[in-house]
Amino acid sequence: MYKRILVPVKEASEVEPMIRFASSLLEADGEIRILHVIPTTTLPEVAREWRSSVNIVIPAHEAGAALDVRVEPEVRAATDVPAEILECAENEGADAIILTLQGNRRSHNPFVGHTASGILHHASADVFIINRLALAADHVPRILVPFFQATPTPKAIQVAETISLRRGGVPVITLGLGTLGARPASETHEEQSPRGVPLIHKRSSLSDALLSRRRRLPDLLLEAAHRERYGLLLVVGEEEGASGPFLTRRFLEELFRAAPCPVVAVRV
Repeated sequence: MYKRILVPVKEASEVEPMIRFASSLLEADGEIRILHVIPTTTLPEVAREWRSSVNIVIPAHEAGAALDVRVEPEVRAATDVPAEILECAENEGADAIILTLQGNRRSHNPFVGHTASGILHHASADVFIINRLALAADHVPRILVPFFQATPTPKAIQVAETISLRRGGVPVITLGLGTLGARPASETHEEQSPRGVPLIHKRSSLSDALLSRRRRLPDLLLEAAHRERYGLLLVVGEEEGASGPFLTRRFLEELFRAAPCPVVAVRV
């Protein structure tokens, strides 16, 4: 699906699972670039951090060889970590960036804090933010794709189908969350994707008051996922609404904090 994927990492423990997840979205002849950014340009501090930073990305070659994918590790130093990641993505022609959401929003260190926030708003490539459970999940029984438009977008289906095929063709359930009266309270129909993945389309009606309360959206999504017995929750945000972008730092914080299941958020 993607030719070049950039994966910024903070710790060595992230490298192998991040490469494994990225490989599920990689084209057969694609490349994964692992990037660690030292959040300073002061020479003594860079020199002090360099050895440990190189050790962070060293596992990349071994992980890539085990999965038979091409992986290139890199270490950079910059005070503005999100800008450095964006520049690397642009220079390397990355068409996807995959990272985790971690840190404290009150931190003044841009790498300890929410690097993902800057990437979400400014990257020209597709951006995947994944939670820890998604990194650890070797198998999921189903992939849930909630949406608020009239139909799920083609890109959402494409991403879900690609992840499904790398997990043995597990079913993809699209769940439309719309307003009461717009459609029947519930309806279901099934089909197959062009590559043979079972697609189950469902709808669930909600009140306008609930849908208009953005702070309730994480709870609504998790309640819907619970009704479908969870799985991998794939949340795709493609367009900005009247109140701003759908995928925000606050939204992801609340969703990831409460989710008892693997979650992948995608901004395309």
